Amino acid sequence: MKTYTSYKPSGVPWLGDIPSHWCVEKLKFFAKFVGGGTPSKAEPLYWGGDLPWVSPKDMKRSLIGETEDYITSEGLRNSPCALIPPGSVLTVVRSGILQHTIPVAINTLPVALNQDMRSLIPNERVDSRYLAYQIEGCQRELREEWVKQGATVESIDHQRMVDSRLAVPSTDEQRSIVDYLDVETARIDTLIHEKDELIGLLREWRQSVIAEYTSGATQSQDKKATGNVHMPWIPSDWSMVRVGKYARIGNGSTPLKDNARYWEGGTFPWLNSSVVNCDVVDEGSEYVTDVALRACHLPIVEPGSLLVALTGQGKTRGKVTVLRIQATINQHLAYLALDGARFDSNFLFWALTGMYAALRMVSDGQGGTKGALTCDDLSRFEVPMPSLALQREIAKAVSSETTKIDDLISHTNDEILLLKELRAATIADAVLGRIDVRSTSPQ
Repeated sequence: MKTYTSYKPSGVPWLGDIPSHWCVEKLKFFAKFVGGGTPSKAEPLYWGGDLPWVSPKDMKRSLIGETEDYITSEGLRNSPCALIPPGSVLTVVRSGILQHTIPVAINTLPVALNQDMRSLIPNERVDSRYLAYQIEGCQRELREEWVKQGATVESIDHQRMVDSRLAVPSTDEQRSIVDYLDVETARIDTLIHEKDELIGLLREWRQSVIAEYTSGATQSQDKKATGNVHMPWIPSDWSMVRVGKYARIGNGSTPLKDNARYWEGGTFPWLNSSVVNCDVVDEGSEYVTDVALRACHLPIVEPGSLLVALTGQGKTRGKVTVLRIQATINQHLAYLALDGARFDSNFLFWALTGMYAALRMVSDGQGGTKGALTCDDLSRFEVPMPSLALQREIAKAVSSETTKIDDLISHTNDEILLLKELRAATIADAVLGRIDVRSTSPQ
């Protein structure tokens, strides 16, 4: 891609040199800023209407035509909300997400905003799509310039935002840049989507490999019916047993966070349910003191035990990990201290991982609204039990096979990261004038 024939200093350090025929202007000279608010939640007549009400949770796509929440015309009139015309640039101005990105989107129909959002309504000199691309392409620089430092919750300083200076080409050139970026980002987004789908297939394959090994499907001997809907067939010399028969099961608690004697200077690992996102645990989520261990009667869980998430958002609940250190746990985890003469911890880890869907079914109350596992649920839960020697052999084989698949997933994630970097660089090069796209025709 060719560059422009001549450049000039922009006067803005992070912009650098810009094409000679471009200008640099403060954002407030070509955009109007409108904020939002929240109608009273206590007034049912204000909610459930047909006017989209945009909040940061809706800012996950570049075009917004629908939202999670809707308000009525009464809600609009009786709140700080304003009606935002289609084609405005919407940004998040208060949220933890501003630590790493400034979400930006364009609304395709009239909307209202909540108080953590702001709309930039460009005048006739700036194309809203170009402005959205410019904010997206200059994320790092604009975050440094706009976001307040040291705030409890990250937020954009309005005055810094309106006074920031951006590069502005002619409207015809803006449209050329937008047309070029629409095509190029669509190509990259398609590749990212294909990679994401591949990761999904690899994860399904991983789960099926685990299930095949731990159910005995890879064993050559005859199978027998178990009467268990989650694992109906196992090899004839295996048994289905309740976990509680060969494991001591319990859970923990969370010492009061405002009691400094429980936390300050603590050295004993304390774990929360996020640890189940890794196959093994070898460090604490946080650390508590000996005073907390005694006063709160926290269980001391030994290495080799399994940890199971009893509750949790998303996919956390029902996931399992192997503890490699001595630690204690919170109330959202259960520990399984195994009888080492009957169960290999690595095998049972893989067996429970392979039966994740069954654990989720139990935690959902088999169609109810339970949404949690209990220690009693785990104690009654049935798992396959081959000989101890075969357990170790299977655990070793599963570890080997899943490592290969995990390597493929990691490689694909690296490719996605590179594609995202390419996307960001493509946008930045175009909106900052590093490349001349005016003669580029969409393919």
